[in-house]
Order: sequence, then C-alpha cells, then structure tokens
Amino acid sequence: MTRRYSDMNQHDALYKVARAFPGGLEALALRMKISVNVLRNKLAPGIETHYPSFEEVSEIVAYCQEAGVKDALLPLHALLGRHGMAGFLVPEPQQFSSDDLSQTVCRVMSQVGNVAEAVSEAMMDRVITEREADLIEREFQGALAALGEWRARIRQHHKGDDTAR
Repeated sequence: MTRRYSDMNQHDALYKVARAFPGGLEALALRMKISVNVLRNKLAPGIETHYPSFEEVSEIVAYCQEAGVKDALLPLHALLGRHGMAGFLVPEPQQFSSDDLSQTVCRVMSQVGNVAEAVSEAMMDRVITEREADLIEREFQGALAALGEWRARIRQHHKGDDTAR
C-alpha cells in the first residue's frame, strides 16, 4: 500500500519537499555534505531513531526554496499550524509599484474566495477528510500570504508619504 504524506504534518512535509529537490535526496545530501543514507534516515517518516536538527531543517527548506522546489516552505507552515500559528512571506519593498495596492486587494479577495470554496465543497457531506483539510490549509496559507503582502504594501506606501506627519 502506498503511503500518503500529509501536508499538515511537518515531518511528512519535510520529507516530501526534500524528495522534490532536483536530483532527489542524493543531490540534497551532497549539497548538505552528509551521506544520503543519513539524510534518508533523518527524513523517513517510519524511522524514529534519527531526526534532523533545526539547522538541518532550515538548510533543507532554504536549499529547496533556492532550487525552486514547489511548496518548499510547506514544512514550516505545517510546523506553525501544529502550534496554532501561521506564517507568510513578506515581499521586498523594492518589488512594489504604484498600482500594487489595488491589484493586491483583488488578490486578497480572490484568495479568501478560494478558502470559502474549499470549505464549502468539503462540508457538502458534513465531513472534512484529511485530503480536504490539506487543501483548505493550503488555501488559508495563500490567503494569509496575500493579506501579508497587502499589509506590507500599505506600510511601504505609508512610509513614502511624508506629508502625513
């Protein structure tokens, strides 16, 4: 039977993201300067005698993010979610343009709509499965990221307005 990895479990998410590194675990282990067997043992969900350190988790996420691995930040979102928290990327201020505020508002509304749609579809049978919960969590992360971007853009816009002081 094939094991399904949960995006909401930080261990599963880290394993999933690490395996998606270009070249797989072998290339990631080489980049981290450790043996592939050690890395595999630290990441495999079924092995309880080895664990990655905080630094190794951070390195794996950073290397995957740098390599453009889809959902490279998923393990961090899962960890935060486990503790009732959420995180989002804050865009760099130099990425802003004058029309970004109105475009960002539209993105926020669209992302919130995606959350509502995912919840509505999941609740049709009044039961939220693990797969549906993962999808809802992803949609929430997208909405939170859009809100964080909106907040950062408003703050940057305000900083540029010296007449308000």
